[in-house]
Amino acid sequence: MNIQLSDHFDYKKLLRFTMPSIVMMIFTSIYGVVDGFFVSNFVGKTPFAAVNFIMPFLMILGAVGFMFGTGGSALITITIGAGDRRRANRLFSLFVYVSAICGILIAVFGFLFIRPIASMLGAEGILLDQCVSYGRILLPALPALILEYEFLSYFSTAEKPQLGLAFTIAAGVTNMVLDALFVAVFHWGLTGAAAATALSQAVGGIAPLFYFCCPNTSILRLTKTTFDGKALLKACTNGSSELMSNISMSLVSMLYNGQLIRYAGEDGVAAYGVLMYVNFVFLAAFIGYSVGAAPVIGYHFGAANHGEMQNLLKKSLFIIGICSITMFCLAELLAQPFSVIFVGYDPDLMALTQKGFRIFSFSFLFAGIAIYGSSFFTALGNGLISALISFLRTLLFQTAAVLIFPLLWGINGIWISIAAAELMAAAVTTLFLIKKRSKYHY
Repeated sequence: MNIQLSDHFDYKKLLRFTMPSIVMMIFTSIYGVVDGFFVSNFVGKTPFAAVNFIMPFLMILGAVGFMFGTGGSALITITIGAGDRRRANRLFSLFVYVSAICGILIAVFGFLFIRPIASMLGAEGILLDQCVSYGRILLPALPALILEYEFLSYFSTAEKPQLGLAFTIAAGVTNMVLDALFVAVFHWGLTGAAAATALSQAVGGIAPLFYFCCPNTSILRLTKTTFDGKALLKACTNGSSELMSNISMSLVSMLYNGQLIRYAGEDGVAAYGVLMYVNFVFLAAFIGYSVGAAPVIGYHFGAANHGEMQNLLKKSLFIIGICSITMFCLAELLAQPFSVIFVGYDPDLMALTQKGFRIFSFSFLFAGIAIYGSSFFTALGNGLISALISFLRTLLFQTAAVLIFPLLWGINGIWISIAAAELMAAAVTTLFLIKKRSKYHY
């Protein structure tokens, strides 16, 4: 049975509608995890550190896709909710075309400047060379990655989340199979891992273009469009929170890497990489749910259906709460096995990773509230509050914590800082939700 944006959502229907987005985000986050596993176990510790060192920079470049996806999706669903589907398709087409052009320009910039940027961040010697080699193979696929991130939102908007899931699974399976083939069988090392990821990103970003270009059964299709600067600016402004969130997360990751090199050397960067892999997957579930639920919120806001908005917020907060507790428990249980899987070949590195894991896992108790809150306000068209939540969570709170806490508790302060920042962000988000309740009638 096809679920429509206009439906009333109980828990079952809400989870059915958002589950494809959740799985899509998890599969997307697995790219780096799979690369990390094969590189760490088949290539070595230094290449593993290189992947984790340069990945935040690459994620910054790809974050434009989240901006166009979430910001554009909110504008499209509000337009659909108001009854103008023809204009919604023109906006959808405009956002896809512009993001593809941006992807090409950004990829050229990244290819030219990746070495000086990696050097500025602290990489040197063999680590620097491997960062550049890995990045320059991935950068030609950046336009496809941007489109893939964008389509994560648009498939839900098109009422085809299951199809979006199918494309994402295809890309994820491609990455896993090619990583095993290129790294474990052909022994192409870091080059093979980068090639596997680039090809899988092409599958996830290019294949959906063909679907939306052709006649289809969704409510969206790529058509001729005209330039609408006002709508483009509105989408960028509205999606700036997701752009800010992803850029800030990457900047903070760079800062963490710098602090870890200072306090624990190359082992610290490798340990942080393992923690970030679990973080990517767990937070992907929160992000996927938020992205999946956003079109529904935007539709009912556009249709002025206040009762359904109240229903959606109440159920979403309950789901986020249950998932937060579950993720914390899983992280505590998985600390040892994950450390063994990724860095079991080095006892000292494994001990460092496991200790950091057990402290870091407390962050999952609070992260979901801020992630959902930011997406919720984006769906309502309030990009300012959404961006503010993202800025405070991913940049201000984490930056302040990671600079101050290590002075008090050494390397343990680095792990503590993440949980403390998520707690502060959850508190701020709760205040915004309470304050804006009367304005948006949720």
